[in-house]
Amino acid sequence: MASQKLTEYERQRLENIKRNAEMVAALKLHSKAATLSAATAKRHRTKTYKTSPEKKPKTETPIVIRRSLRTRGMPPDSKGLPDDFSDNFDKTPKSVSVIKPQSPRVLGPISMVDAFSGDDETESNKMLVGTILSIAKETQVGVSVKDVKDEIFSEKGALGSCKSEGFESLGTEKVDESLSGKRKLVKGVVKNEYLDSLVKIEKSDQWLESLDLKPENVARLLPGRIMVVKFSPCSSVRMIAAGNKFGNIAFWNVDSNNEKEDGIYLYRPHTGPISGILIHQHSMSKIYSSCYDGFIRLMDAEKEVFDLVHSCDDTIFSLSQQPNNSETLYFAEGRGGLKVWDIRTGKSSKNWMLHEDRINTINFNSQNPNIMATSSTDGTACIWDLRSMSGHKLKTLKTVSHSRAVHSAYFSPSGSSLATTSLDNKVGIISGVNFEDACMIYHDNWTGRWLSSFRGIWGWDDSYIFIGNMKRGVDVISPSQKRSVMTLQSPEMSAIPCRFDAHPYEIGMLAGATSGGQVYLWTPC
Repeated sequence: MASQKLTEYERQRLENIKRNAEMVAALKLHSKAATLSAATAKRHRTKTYKTSPEKKPKTETPIVIRRSLRTRGMPPDSKGLPDDFSDNFDKTPKSVSVIKPQSPRVLGPISMVDAFSGDDETESNKMLVGTILSIAKETQVGVSVKDVKDEIFSEKGALGSCKSEGFESLGTEKVDESLSGKRKLVKGVVKNEYLDSLVKIEKSDQWLESLDLKPENVARLLPGRIMVVKFSPCSSVRMIAAGNKFGNIAFWNVDSNNEKEDGIYLYRPHTGPISGILIHQHSMSKIYSSCYDGFIRLMDAEKEVFDLVHSCDDTIFSLSQQPNNSETLYFAEGRGGLKVWDIRTGKSSKNWMLHEDRINTINFNSQNPNIMATSSTDGTACIWDLRSMSGHKLKTLKTVSHSRAVHSAYFSPSGSSLATTSLDNKVGIISGVNFEDACMIYHDNWTGRWLSSFRGIWGWDDSYIFIGNMKRGVDVISPSQKRSVMTLQSPEMSAIPCRFDAHPYEIGMLAGATSGGQVYLWTPC
């Protein structure tokens, strides 16, 4: 009866629905859809991105409110991001001990035994103390350091001069005067197996070609980034001191023959990056160190203690001493400030604002200790005369400008030149009677955040500057040729050397430190 009332359109619609239902049933689409829907629902239940935390039962334990280090009057955590993740230590023959934890900012002296990191601290500490005291005693009783240096240089001759018949030294060039009295430069071409091309080097500098890195002269002294590396200024024992960003200071007795010891002694007298290490030639048993934590400590080997010399709430970025004065400290404190500290009175005698930003290095002229050079993050390096720095009237003898931060400014051994290293990828050479001659040499100094900044240092005379490069090598820059003339490379170098020091009395002995705690010691063959 009801079907008779349907229109033709409605009847055709019902037939289409019935036909489609039969087609779906024949293809079994309903069962397949149900199976797919169940699988999808199950997958969504197992992939949980957020879970509700379990409710913990209430306890009577009082709630501890978290407070920042700043509100608690404590210095910021100096660890930061790891610096040695990219360094490879597979070829390192020596390793460092586990760091001993220490409370931050100990106001007062710290015994060397308590600061020691490693096993058998008492016996190991005694061995290092004995070595340091023997070096200091030998320097005081025996021949003076200056006499030793003069004797070494007189025996080996002026650097860069390998004398032979018919030749004489003229700076870093050899001269042949046998041809009608005319001067003729004689140069050679030396092939370095680690370089891609031939490098021109003066024949008179064969000692430079002989520098070699032996496996036994590679050691990992510290965990993390090395900020400072220094030779002990003595000729009897090869001793290297290095400081890292975690407040550790390590000593490496390269000549150690003890079967039980590897000659590496690690201490932690500070809680932040080490900014300076001083081993004065006239007082080798007393070693000063400065830190970003605002402390200056004195490692007194006779008392076996790290004594507190100076503390402040600001950062100490660099530390230095005049070569003829072991009773005064010069250190950079805060942004642009420089203090003069009298060790005998324990007070600051002078305080100057020399730069608009932090002072990265302080260096004194070896021939005239009253002449001082400073480098700063404000993009300048300045030469000062301490005799004219009275009151607030501060005037530089010379200002060298870079477009980026200047991380170092060092006088040459003769005192006649100054080398600056900047993040603007330039190494500046300033020379002349009044430092009026200046030139800029291109060098890739952009190390980034994971490496310590490059700081070009002078060698054993005014002939060459040594600076690290980003290809795990040491570039040798000739100021006279105004370019890099050679690159020291070795398969033993597994990381980029950033900080360097040249042994003051061993010609050709060069120490390079990495951001992974390694130290490489180059020596002549």
